[in-house]
Amino acid sequence: MSNLISRSGPPKIEEGSAVTLHFSLLYPTGEEIDTTRNGKPARCVIGDGSLLPGFEAVLMGNEAGFSEQILIPAEDAFGERNPANIRTMDAGRFDMPLEEGLIVSFQAPDGELPGVVREIRGSVIEVDFNHPLAGSDIVFDVTVISVEDRG
Repeated sequence: MSNLISRSGPPKIEEGSAVTLHFSLLYPTGEEIDTTRNGKPARCVIGDGSLLPGFEAVLMGNEAGFSEQILIPAEDAFGERNPANIRTMDAGRFDMPLEEGLIVSFQAPDGELPGVVREIRGSVIEVDFNHPLAGSDIVFDVTVISVEDRG
């Protein structure tokens, strides 16, 4: 008796699958945030951390040709906004002119960490370290071009 499992049909997306796809990220209003549709498609391996788990969940079990536009709630997309990620700092820490909305890179133990200057109050600077899309529901518009079974 053989332990080999025979599959019929095209490969389905599962953990470890190499997937080539086009996608767009949109706000629920339809405003586009990012897209691959005007260039080269994205290629990723499911489970390698290159796609957020909420996006991978949409793909699981599907095959080449799958096309869907689905609303991903904030908690499954870029997470909820965390008030603890908003810090106040002394303006003396900065050696550049600051303005609200400016993205500043800070050195962290595991690399660089971007923060957005939210507010300037005299010598006190409020910096937001939340992901810019945190707290936002995201529409994931995806078309799977190919699936390679890596197993």
